[in-house]
Amino acid sequence: MSLPSSIDVAVIGAGAAGLGAAHALQNSGLTVLVLEARDRVGGRAHTILPAPGITFDLGCGWLHSADKNSFVEIARQLNFEIDTTRPPWREQSFDTGFPLAERLDFIAALDAFYERAGQAAEDCGDDTASHYLDPGNRWNPMIHAISTYVNGSELDRVSIQDMAAYEDTEINWRVRRGYGALMTAYGAACGVALNTQVTLIDHSGKRVRIETSRGALAASKVIVTVPTNLIGDEAIRFHPALPAKVDAARGLPLGVDDKVMLALDDADALPEDGSLRGATMRTATGSFHLRPFGQPCIEGFFGGTFARELEQAGAGAFAAESIDQIVTLLGSDFRRKLKPLAESRWAHDPFARGAYSHALPGHAGARALLAAPVDGRLFFAGEATSPNFFSTAHGARDSGERAAAEVMTTK
Repeated sequence: MSLPSSIDVAVIGAGAAGLGAAHALQNSGLTVLVLEARDRVGGRAHTILPAPGITFDLGCGWLHSADKNSFVEIARQLNFEIDTTRPPWREQSFDTGFPLAERLDFIAALDAFYERAGQAAEDCGDDTASHYLDPGNRWNPMIHAISTYVNGSELDRVSIQDMAAYEDTEINWRVRRGYGALMTAYGAACGVALNTQVTLIDHSGKRVRIETSRGALAASKVIVTVPTNLIGDEAIRFHPALPAKVDAARGLPLGVDDKVMLALDDADALPEDGSLRGATMRTATGSFHLRPFGQPCIEGFFGGTFARELEQAGAGAFAAESIDQIVTLLGSDFRRKLKPLAESRWAHDPFARGAYSHALPGHAGARALLAAPVDGRLFFAGEATSPNFFSTAHGARDSGERAAAEVMTTK
């Protein structure tokens, strides 16, 4: 089916932000079309079934700050079961390699770091987070590892102001059928043109001209929701150029975070919803969720420089590294019990180029700059524009709703 030649509002990207904008505009009386480069909706939310009885979220998987997360009510409306089991992130199901006394010592060091950095964010401006590590502390490599999970980057590339701005209520739930599956259901009511890659947004004329891989169309207003790396790399160009937007996006790069799913031959060998950390004295390590939802599998998580290196190593590298780390902790018998099923490579995804945004030191203000409308015709949304819930799907969705309100209130 061909694209319409003219619409009122074009939404670029059918991730959480684009779908949030489209939903908010449904009763506005405006003609709206979401343009999506992929062959599916959801963006960095994507659920697959790599084996019978195993659900795997390649991207976002947790309803973070669930007591304030707008997707909780959406999930209920769409009859998606919500699992309120507490995440096992601060636990270790086996003392092997990380006994309780050491875990408590590490958690105390981690909490002290966050307290120092938070105080500095109030007192010292927008500094580099790694400056507030305790020099020589044995847990510093592991604290960097936590940053790679949270920010997609080690602390030497993270702004303390941005880190302090993130709102975490520490209530985290899951969608039993998958966050990506929820996003697909949420997008079903939206008008979406799939396999439609936008290359140019020309706002030099009275109406905005959008060039895509399927031809051009005109719109009165445009909501841009693509990840910051695409704007920063100028994969989508603006005419006239918008250097302030490009600079803001480059100050909010997407870090690298990836997941791997391993089938477990002997499910009874491990506890349900358990947790296991790999090497605890270095940054290049994985974190493993044992039997999520009671499924016969292990989900591994890697971030930062190490995740980027494993992506570069090619298909299967995450699984091989995960199995090696698990065998080191639990014994050689586990090598025959584990089988690779699937893994993500978000930095190599052409329409994401990373996982989620963090502000570079000195660039915490870039979120507001990126979110600001241009000439009452170009509007911007996405997790990177959320002031407090960046890096999350609900932060992205809510930003799309905010951009839609801006469209409707701008003459």
